[in-house]
Amino acid sequence: MLLFSGGPVFENSIPLSVFGVDRQDAGTPRYRLLVCAGEDGPLRTTGGLELSAPYGLEALARAGTVVVPAWRSITQPPPAAALDALRRAHEDGARVVGLCTGAFALAAAGLLDGRPATTHWMYAPTLAKRYPSVHMDPRELFVDDGDILTSASTAAGIDLCLHLVRQDHGAEAAAALSRRLVVPARRGSGQERYLDRSLPEEIGGDPLAEVVAWALENLHEQFDVETLAARAYMSRRTFDRRFRSLTGSAPLQWLITQRVLQAQRLLETSDFSVDEVAGRCGFRSPVALRGHFRRQLGSSPAAYRAAYRARNPQAVPPPEPPTVPAPRRPQPPGGAGGAAGVVGSAAGGGADGAEKPQSDAYAPGHPEPHPQRHRGALARRATVPGQRDRHVG
Repeated sequence: MLLFSGGPVFENSIPLSVFGVDRQDAGTPRYRLLVCAGEDGPLRTTGGLELSAPYGLEALARAGTVVVPAWRSITQPPPAAALDALRRAHEDGARVVGLCTGAFALAAAGLLDGRPATTHWMYAPTLAKRYPSVHMDPRELFVDDGDILTSASTAAGIDLCLHLVRQDHGAEAAAALSRRLVVPARRGSGQERYLDRSLPEEIGGDPLAEVVAWALENLHEQFDVETLAARAYMSRRTFDRRFRSLTGSAPLQWLITQRVLQAQRLLETSDFSVDEVAGRCGFRSPVALRGHFRRQLGSSPAAYRAAYRARNPQAVPPPEPPTVPAPRRPQPPGGAGGAAGVVGSAAGGGADGAEKPQSDAYAPGHPEPHPQRHRGALARRATVPGQRDRHVG
């Protein structure tokens, strides 16, 4: 375990809790854990605590697995000596693991070049921009690429460490450890439900920021990635490359995720039907909404709304008061306010003169991409959460 100063207590404690405690009496495997300082001490962590690691960088040469639980800065590289030690350990056959911002240390060492990886969704755009050769996927809880593994933040680090135990000692050992830690043995969803709608910090000064802002403001319209590329005055290929380098996500997947997030908000805060929610989020049909919603959030829109309101009864919108028609003045037969007046009122939209509601208008000529046309991009989810099939092209 490689520690640096400035790392958060929780992330630093995860490998200690999973690998550093002897629980053989409960049927869990025993690891030999060496805690190594990645720089001169004392190592200060959140809350002003000081840590003293019993080993230095030389101990990494003895490790079968090296875990970097965190790195203190997403804008600065770790010390050169620590990066050299990580590279040498990997060259000697060690499995290298980065939890949360620990992925930045692996990327700075060049260990993620050309590989799939993940980190906290909030930091993914920064890592993708600084290390463009990394195939960043901010949707995953963790990514297993064989000898290099990365995870999202906090609890996802526990998921990845349990995955390592499962690889090393089997499902029964991992299940026994998860029971001891009182955590799920395996979670099946990714980071999609936690993704934020706000613009990534790194994109703020980029010309694409205006296009992204326009897309977020017009999610109720039906437009596709070609529309965004045209607004950016770029070819589709150039736009895809630039967008991925800034956000860490393919533009099509980003757009679908934002539409699903908008649908999630409307299901929580409104009484619109699922069909109406689909239209207000730019989906071509309720079927498209249901498919993407289930893939990203693990349930149907109707089931999600029911579960959300069961947990948050105060969030149910109050019913609208019934409309009471205004009393009519009696009119003399055949007078100016007689039959002609009634006909005129009906022509205006109804007997009470109210206009009929108009359906939402959508931009023509830009149908929402059908999910089946991109099955390879959207359906490549592994059977084990975070596990990648290295034979998939």
